[in-house]
Amino acid sequence: MIGPGTFPVEPWHVRETGLDLTLLGQTESVFALSNGHIGLRGNLDEGEPHGMPGTYLNSFYEDRPLPYAEAGYGYPEVGQAVVNVTNGKLVRLFVDDEPFDVRYGELVSHERVLDLRAGTLTRSAEWVSPAGKRVRVRSTRLVSFVQRAVAAVEYVVEAVGEPARLTLQSELVANEAMPAQRADPRVAAALTSPLVAVERDSEGTSATLVHRTRSSGLQMAAGMDHVLEADGRVTHETRTSEDWARSTFVVTAEPGRPVRLVKHLAYGWSAQRSHPALRDQVAGALSGARYTGWEGLLREQRQYLDRFWDAADVQVDGDAEVQQAVRFALFHVLQAGARSEGRGIPGKGLTGPGYDGHIFWDTEAYVLPVLTYTAPDAARDALRWRWSTVDHARSRAKELGLRGAAFPWRTIRGEECSGYWPAGTAAFHVNADVAAAVERYRVVTGDDSLEQDGGLDLLVETARLWMSLGHHDADGAWHVAGVTGPDEYSAVVDDNVFTNLAAAHNLSAAAAAVRRQQDRARDLGVDLEEAATWVDAAKAVHVPYDERLRVHQQHEGFTRLPEWDFAHRRDYPLMLHAPYFDLYRRQVCKQADLGMALFWFGDRFSEEDIARDVDYYERRTVRDSSLSACVQAVLAARVGHLDLAHDYTYEAASVDLRDLHHNTADGLHIASLAGTWMALVQGFGGLRDTSGELTLDPALPHGISRLRFSVRWHGCTLRVTVHHDEVEYEVHDGPGASVRLRHAGEHVTVSTGAPVRRPVRRRTPLLPRPQQPPGREPAHRAPAVS
Repeated sequence: MIGPGTFPVEPWHVRETGLDLTLLGQTESVFALSNGHIGLRGNLDEGEPHGMPGTYLNSFYEDRPLPYAEAGYGYPEVGQAVVNVTNGKLVRLFVDDEPFDVRYGELVSHERVLDLRAGTLTRSAEWVSPAGKRVRVRSTRLVSFVQRAVAAVEYVVEAVGEPARLTLQSELVANEAMPAQRADPRVAAALTSPLVAVERDSEGTSATLVHRTRSSGLQMAAGMDHVLEADGRVTHETRTSEDWARSTFVVTAEPGRPVRLVKHLAYGWSAQRSHPALRDQVAGALSGARYTGWEGLLREQRQYLDRFWDAADVQVDGDAEVQQAVRFALFHVLQAGARSEGRGIPGKGLTGPGYDGHIFWDTEAYVLPVLTYTAPDAARDALRWRWSTVDHARSRAKELGLRGAAFPWRTIRGEECSGYWPAGTAAFHVNADVAAAVERYRVVTGDDSLEQDGGLDLLVETARLWMSLGHHDADGAWHVAGVTGPDEYSAVVDDNVFTNLAAAHNLSAAAAAVRRQQDRARDLGVDLEEAATWVDAAKAVHVPYDERLRVHQQHEGFTRLPEWDFAHRRDYPLMLHAPYFDLYRRQVCKQADLGMALFWFGDRFSEEDIARDVDYYERRTVRDSSLSACVQAVLAARVGHLDLAHDYTYEAASVDLRDLHHNTADGLHIASLAGTWMALVQGFGGLRDTSGELTLDPALPHGISRLRFSVRWHGCTLRVTVHHDEVEYEVHDGPGASVRLRHAGEHVTVSTGAPVRRPVRRRTPLLPRPQQPPGREPAHRAPAVS
């Protein structure tokens, strides 16, 4: 676990001031760079030692069989796993004839800095070789947000005290050896030498390797080119083999006269294009990088991020740790989706191989709300990827005997990759999550183009799925039986509240879209009569309620199940210490499930019901999922437990900076990072959009003195500044721009140059602060302020 002093608290940097070899896996994830297309783990430049080498291309995968002790009809037979592709980060250094290796000689100093405004990873080291030669090394790495196929490294070496002969080896390496797989269902499948050499080429200081996967048949190309600046004589050679290419530079460095190497990298892959086309694509990207130059790449990167932070920054006064963490979170959410362009957004982004690089419901339920409000183009691209997989979803629904489209629980390219039915296929709510993301994009942006170009297909096909899954009983109530909600400790249940309400929202949104897009709807075979049946089902949806306890049941019968024995069984995560059958039959929740229903559909519940439900489920939720803390933060804020919400916010923000789930080495938890924004903006900012209008009802905990954030609404940028007693709304756009919103029930119009201030509504809890299961209190207890 990462200790509290590992990364000093700074507003715009994540800084590691020493090198702890026991934390290499975790820091490689934290320091990963990506643009949504290329992902580079934060490995040391020289490649060794490492926790796990990692270079990824979004959606570049290899097939693998899914073994079953007892197979069944409808079980997926083939899975997909992300591939560690050709590593271009490597720059090896030899001082005289001794390799720069932090495990040998004397490492005088070592620092790495992730700069959240510059979009770079910088490393500084001073090292004395076993023979006594001293050098200073400084490297800077970036993955370009502007030039999608390009990454680059600047590597500077300076001899200290006396001259030294420096040999720099810059490499491309495919089929790297990977560490042994751990016995944890959250880690990746081990792939041995997944790449087959297709072509290699070199000229001058450039080299290109082309490979394909053995089974999935995808092809990828990686290329490198170099610019070396040094005084005196330089020798150079480039060599290639099937799985590696190496450019070697030798120079004598005088003290105070640094040697500078700039390495340009380019990557491309395709399932359809020929390997000559990929090779030429990479060559073109390298030419563009050379034309721009290192300083130009840095300038482009900073300008891109300046625009992002202007629209997306969240300022947290009074809690410096959460301030650092939310910017770290937003930076990695942006990296996960900025240039995905036709690809999905994996649960780990491109920071590690955890969960095999799969995309889950996390994307639509956690990541896309943030991108919709801060970088809507990226959200639209992610939804267009879902639409591109709709034929796979239609085929899956047909295989299951259902109408419409059944989107996969976990996937890379659109086919279901979950071999565990109860927590996979049965979690049909993923389909309503996709529909909710489509509808949210339209509501927040005011842009109908997505609905016209694929979005309506998603809404219609998921609505048809729900109509074949659900049924009306004799009294007319509409039920959905045999499904799994967000809580994976309650599987294959009847009338999960979140699933039912999400399905109802899906059906209503689809019916409204059909009325707006009647011509396109006719092309899909939908008429107003079919849409009317969707509305009837949505209105009749059943929501289980326990009249005796006066709380909603997470699913039908949940409150009548035996309680979990927290006094004697508290080894977390429970899924690694208890059989699933035991978890399934007790009142214990892996994560907020009924809470998700209260969060997303809070306007369907009274304030008293929400308060009682929060109190009841807090005592039974163990947060074995990183998706839970942010939802619990939003709900705690809503019911007036603001300091508890602050604690949960800290936990969501710290999940990777503190490695709270002990698996950050496998990649970052992108959804939990997105949840940091949700906790602050939707929790303390009180932002809602479920009614089709922008609603805010802010309130701050004691530990935060001011919260400022911006959101995009119908093409305008609204800046919200919250103090304990007052909130100010400003529009930051050209003349005539305005935003209509509802503040604490009052409709307000905010225009450019005319900020509006309103008092903050005081939140008084209806019930005492709830307790959590033993040992599952939030990770951080905000200090009490008198």
